[in-house]
Amino acid sequence: MREYLLKAPPPIPAVREAAPGAAIRRLAALAGILAVAVTYSLSVATSAGSTGLQSLWPATASTAAATRSAVVRSLPASGKRTKLPVATTVGLRVITFVDHTRVERFRDGRVEPRTLVTQIRYPALGSAEADDVRDATPLSAAGPFPLVVFGPGFAETPTTYARLLDAWARAGYVVAAPLFPLTQKYVPGGRREADLINQPGDMSFVISRMLADNKLPASFLRGLIAPDLIAVAGQSDGAATALADAYDPAFADARVRAAIILSGAELSSIDDSIAFPSQGPALLATQGSGDTINEPAATHRYFDLAPQPKFLLTLIGATHLPPYSAQQPYLGVVERVTIAFLDHFLWHKHASLVRMRESGNVTGIARLIG
Repeated sequence: MREYLLKAPPPIPAVREAAPGAAIRRLAALAGILAVAVTYSLSVATSAGSTGLQSLWPATASTAAATRSAVVRSLPASGKRTKLPVATTVGLRVITFVDHTRVERFRDGRVEPRTLVTQIRYPALGSAEADDVRDATPLSAAGPFPLVVFGPGFAETPTTYARLLDAWARAGYVVAAPLFPLTQKYVPGGRREADLINQPGDMSFVISRMLADNKLPASFLRGLIAPDLIAVAGQSDGAATALADAYDPAFADARVRAAIILSGAELSSIDDSIAFPSQGPALLATQGSGDTINEPAATHRYFDLAPQPKFLLTLIGATHLPPYSAQQPYLGVVERVTIAFLDHFLWHKHASLVRMRESGNVTGIARLIG
């Protein structure tokens, strides 16, 4: 986290409401909680614009695969995982979700409905070697799949993390990664890090829209998502966003069952310390010991306060971003540990806990406690 976050001016309170039929905890604005009805517009992002939509499609559409308090709930009786075929493609679609109940305020004075251009990766029919295949046919017969909502870091886009997100999708997860409107790489007039306070609401809104589309007969997501199996994840400021969405009493979404926090910290622009509940989503915190942007002490601070079950993966000598984008052998460790973590706490595959510990303890590379 950047130090000037501590002195950021208080942003304008934002309020959100879940999509009709979805039961979520309301985002607590600084002045209180308001209930509002949500409407949304849905369109496919097809062109580049001032918001940097061109960065949402990876440069190569097909690449080789890379080597609230919310109580932890039991797996629904209907939650049985179907084995994926060996040949599983990662499909990719970019969808624009618009929250008309909240706004984004640009530095040039413009005020617009809060718009979340979202990369959606999912298991699809095709070759086992293919990643990010646009509009690929979903592998619906093997679903439904758990949902993971991922937040990119400050001045980054979801494409930065494509290899990690592809690995999750190929392992049997639907991964939705929104482009945060005022902290992304391309923001007209300049980024506003004070807008971080609104990002936990963005994550919950994306969850709501994904679940709503999961019920629409005309949607490619129809029946693809297991609505009771949801995790949030993120890196850097996106990790801080996910941490708040999972645990902070002001923002926590009761639908979240697990959280993956990659080199993140508490949102210090909101509070000095999260009042963690006595029970909550399962936590996997990951931190590079050589990270000078988000120092290890910041991760240890929230990790020590968080409830069980929790795990801390230390990447020995790793820095802030590379271990989650391309740097090996760290990226491979992160892929294996995070997938095993999701398998265990969403699917309750007990053997995955053993696999997670084996993958997370590599001499000179990684250490896992918990």
